[in-house]
Amino acid sequence: MKKLLALLLLGSFCISAQNSIDQDIIDIEDKLIEWRHDFHQNPELSNREFKTAEKIAAHLKSLGLEVETNVAKTGVVGILKGDNPGKVVAIRADIDALPVTERNDLPFKSEVKTTFLNTETGVMHACGHDTHISILMATAEVFSKHKDKINGTIKFIFQPAEEGPPPGEEGGAKLMIKQGVLDNPKVDAIFGLHINSQTPVGVIKYKTGGIMASVERFVVSVKGKQTHGSQPWSGVDPILISAKIIDGFQTIISREARLTDEAAVITVGKITSGTRFNIIPESAEMIGTVRTLDSNMRIQIMKRMNEMAADIARAYGGSATIEWQNNTVVTNNDPELTMQILPSIQKVAGEENVQIMKATTGGEDFSYFQEKVPGVYFFLGGMTPGNTQSFPHHTPDFKIDDRSMLLGVKAFTQITLDYLNN
Repeated sequence: MKKLLALLLLGSFCISAQNSIDQDIIDIEDKLIEWRHDFHQNPELSNREFKTAEKIAAHLKSLGLEVETNVAKTGVVGILKGDNPGKVVAIRADIDALPVTERNDLPFKSEVKTTFLNTETGVMHACGHDTHISILMATAEVFSKHKDKINGTIKFIFQPAEEGPPPGEEGGAKLMIKQGVLDNPKVDAIFGLHINSQTPVGVIKYKTGGIMASVERFVVSVKGKQTHGSQPWSGVDPILISAKIIDGFQTIISREARLTDEAAVITVGKITSGTRFNIIPESAEMIGTVRTLDSNMRIQIMKRMNEMAADIARAYGGSATIEWQNNTVVTNNDPELTMQILPSIQKVAGEENVQIMKATTGGEDFSYFQEKVPGVYFFLGGMTPGNTQSFPHHTPDFKIDDRSMLLGVKAFTQITLDYLNN
């Protein structure tokens, strides 16, 4: 009888504790939205997130967390030790914005301007990192009030330069790992999320194994021979060669890649060449990305691009070389850990709102954390329910519904508690 009574009292305590946490999450929504609007109005590019980092650090210090700043240049790490011993969980949010000029008509619209790679541009949180920062700040505040319910330690990782550091600089997850962010104390598991503008609010999407692609950045340097625009036969046109190379690259995807195995993408995002309308220039440069979800396809596509660029340029009397930079590996969700936390996600979102997704050709340097420790990355719906028009990430019209964020806090909180306490 005494044993039964003890179990009943324990159950009653757990329910009461959970209700207390749930109420704190509900109560923080106004703050959550206020933070997000502030970050959205004041976006900063990769490795330049100085004011963003200051705001994050000030908040974490106000909660009584151990705080480390200037991690991987502008990153912030907060450590919260529970009252009871246990494992170490890391939760990560990326904090950088993009060189995109916002076109939305919002009261908190970004008006920030800058020069990026010698081009005048606006700066915008066009991938939703402003929501990620706010969700993790809110999660930290909720947990700071409930240290007695935490068996172990939580690391809050606010990571800069997810979109990639500027040319010639280190940054992002790689540099954080290099500087020991997963040590002291050593992390046992890591979790992350990404808002999605084309998934309805209230829905969470996940996948075991590869969920996002590896990302390569490439630069094609094309050499021709300069001449007057009226006498093309006197020179070698690097712009024409570039056009032929781009066309050739697309045949690698459409005619050589085994797309029934996994998706793959080659995109040229920038071409630079020439100075005047009547001069055929000496050189051209193309910058782009390759996305793959299979290591063998990655190797084959890169090999064929090297061959094709050189051969096409030679056929037209010029030359071409490619420089490569690996930005991310495949974001690979640990299967066992994914299934372990699935009930936690279903608990906060409802089973009908937790959906299996197909892999995406987007990339994430969260993948580098997953190379070191088991990790799970999932997608949080950010589109207003019933909306008939949503805009992709990295575009001037990208928009997120503020009501999406509270579920992110609930998911992070439940996943972390269940992992540590079980």
